[in-house]
Amino acid sequence: MQPRMKQPALVVPESLQAMLALGKSTENCGVSERLLEMIHLRASQINGCSLCVDMHAKGLKKGGETDERIYAIAAWEDAPFFTEAERAALALTEAATRLSDRADAVPDRIWEEAKRHYDEKQLAAIVIHIALINAWNRFNVTTRQIAGKFG
Repeated sequence: MQPRMKQPALVVPESLQAMLALGKSTENCGVSERLLEMIHLRASQINGCSLCVDMHAKGLKKGGETDERIYAIAAWEDAPFFTEAERAALALTEAATRLSDRADAVPDRIWEEAKRHYDEKQLAAIVIHIALINAWNRFNVTTRQIAGKFG
């Protein structure tokens, strides 16, 4: 497999800086790096972005996450390894990633459950990261970026 082109954000460096700045803007919002990596991994699995699946699974491992939990993120709903707060964030990630899969893209029950666990600033950071990883996934999947090139 060959990429169709160089990664778009590397072709347009200003966009890379903007994407990195957007991610960095949420650093002090009270959401752990581990949870953000879980969000990134789950959205990347849904979107079929092998580069990001590889990168974020490695990021979780490097951050001290157990193999058991990393492997189970794809089936988080049926795995006993996640807290209620993590489940709420993963449910929100799935809903916001699969926007066209249902008439009510992000049902109130999913939003209210997330809101039960995270304050407004944390929710904002989570929503920003869901959007951000979906953008990265679209860059990478569209141009067929290759897994294993990062991290």
